[in-house]
Amino acid sequence: MRTLVTHSPDRSAHLTNLGWSPHFEDQLAPDDAGLEKMRVATIHRNRLTAMTGSGTERISLPDGLGTTAFAVGDWVLVETGTMGLVRRLERISLLQRRTDGERPDQLIAANVDTVFIVTSCNDDFNPARLERYLALANEAGTVPVIVLTKIDMVADTAPYLQHARELQLGLDVLPVNARTPEAMEALAPWCGPGQTVALVGSSGVGKSTLLNMLSRKAPEKAQPTGPVRASDDKGQHTTTARSLHSMVGGGWVIDTPGMRTLQVSDASYGLDVLFAEIVELAHDCRFRDCTHAVEPGCAVQAAIAAGTLDRARFDRWRKLSEENLSNTRQPTGPRGNKTIKTRRGRR
Repeated sequence: MRTLVTHSPDRSAHLTNLGWSPHFEDQLAPDDAGLEKMRVATIHRNRLTAMTGSGTERISLPDGLGTTAFAVGDWVLVETGTMGLVRRLERISLLQRRTDGERPDQLIAANVDTVFIVTSCNDDFNPARLERYLALANEAGTVPVIVLTKIDMVADTAPYLQHARELQLGLDVLPVNARTPEAMEALAPWCGPGQTVALVGSSGVGKSTLLNMLSRKAPEKAQPTGPVRASDDKGQHTTTARSLHSMVGGGWVIDTPGMRTLQVSDASYGLDVLFAEIVELAHDCRFRDCTHAVEPGCAVQAAIAAGTLDRARFDRWRKLSEENLSNTRQPTGPRGNKTIKTRRGRR
């Protein structure tokens, strides 16, 4: 029989600041009263650590359960004393990406409110890659914000700002120099108590510098930063694992390694939000199943011809839509006995 554990107001406040919300509270049953509520802070090959309102503990997993079933940011219930995991609570949001073959998707971060998509003002700036991150964030139900770093290294940030803002309607784009106090002020609206931010982006764009600024880490605890190659502005991997860190504003930030590839799958909603102007135009096409290729009365092709829709933007939409269709696992088989298979279309 479990011992009933009551939490003081201070303890409850710590949990709220850590991101605990009614969404998780509503999942608790009477038998859960004696369990610790903890948030996953780091995940390693064979172990994970989690935070309470007062510290960090190593969690013991049941036999047969691996760490790949968890994401940094997950809320879990843990046995007091043994630190043995009992169960994971249902997530509010989940960032995940498709892996090669039939392996399960890779879990990036859970229970995230905002995704800071970090890119630098140099040759790393790539609209097509940013659109992939935006689709990922949209599909997860999070708020995407593009953070332009290394603004002190270019004479004019205006072209980068314009190109980034054109990627999605209503998108916040923030130019920052992560080594100045003004950067913290610019990002503060998303970094308050109880809020969780995930940092995503390529290697070498300044994620580690941004993390050190947001968390105001002491030099001996700061995340290492690395140089970029002058030939192509590509960076090295300085972050090798996902981890949860407290921010100066009272919120939490999840640092992630740079992603070499980011395939689009199971992201129809995310793509519709990303390319809302094309979706809206498609409603005016003569045929409901218009492919926007050769059909008469196609409103999308008419907009391209009129110059109100950029051809390159349309081509990127088509490429990502086809990739999403090809990669998305489809249920097949008789009702009640369905299996999941992946469509294999032409690339």
